[in-house]
Amino acid sequence: MSNANYDDVFTTTLESRIRSLADNVSKNNALLNRLQKKGKVRRVTGGSKILEELEYGEGDLVWYSGYDSITYTPKQLFTAAEFDLKLCAVPVAVSGEDMLKNAGAERVIDLFEKRIENAVKTMKNQMSKAVYGDGTGSSGKEIGGLAFLVADAPSTGTVGGINRATSGNEFWRNKSTTASAALTSETIRPAMDAMYLSLSRGTDKPDIIVAGDNMYSLYEQSLVNLQRFSDPKIADAGFAVLRYKGADVVLDGGQGGYCPSDKMYFLNTDYIYLRPHKNRDMKVIGGERMAVNQDAIYKIIGWAGNMTMSNASLQGVLSDKASV
Repeated sequence: MSNANYDDVFTTTLESRIRSLADNVSKNNALLNRLQKKGKVRRVTGGSKILEELEYGEGDLVWYSGYDSITYTPKQLFTAAEFDLKLCAVPVAVSGEDMLKNAGAERVIDLFEKRIENAVKTMKNQMSKAVYGDGTGSSGKEIGGLAFLVADAPSTGTVGGINRATSGNEFWRNKSTTASAALTSETIRPAMDAMYLSLSRGTDKPDIIVAGDNMYSLYEQSLVNLQRFSDPKIADAGFAVLRYKGADVVLDGGQGGYCPSDKMYFLNTDYIYLRPHKNRDMKVIGGERMAVNQDAIYKIIGWAGNMTMSNASLQGVLSDKASV
């Protein structure tokens, strides 16, 4: 077993860093940050699927007088969406040669810290990218992000085991609008108004609008002659944010941002969740992982879970014509 003297140092250094890894991942992405703040990061304890119970029907209300009959007709009011458990990992490795070149306890810890910092950044960035994906990346092994849950074509495809194209499953379709002409600073807000109103149901309204570069810029330009408002809490978290009818409009483009430039996602995060497995939420997988035929030490940081949704009809995506 090679480099056994360094394994305890490597392990303790790694463990001390990953305690805050899950929290750091949420801080790197506006949507995940919102889900964390609202308690929508719900851990999975087991099972082959992640289930979200859906309430999609209404019972019978009967108006009556005197001795009128009050009848009851059994109806199916609930169903469930099921999502696969997706897994990802970032390996951290240090060769014996590198450790020899960084002799001395402090120098070794510095080396481990740099490797672990890189793994943390990798996990943060790739998870932020997957949040906007459609789940087809890495041969279908990635989580189903917004392009999957809040699709451009919401009347097609199967989400959570429910076929959106089937008659009777209209409740499971998000709203999607593509501008008939390229949006401008004059037309962006009317388009946003229409989408926002289509997603409002009593007190249920979008609470965050995640925008790419083009859409965020158009909305910001539309406010030139108006007073601007922003939420200090999310702004203090480091995100560029404006306000729209009580919702935060957050830029998640720019360098290292993955929201498509010509899209705005109108999200009601009361019904969107991040569901990590409690035993694989940015944790070291397994015990000792010494290389059998190499002079090196390996550790693997792992995550398992998925993004899920319990109401599609209150989610929407607005696209500029330039994106099609």
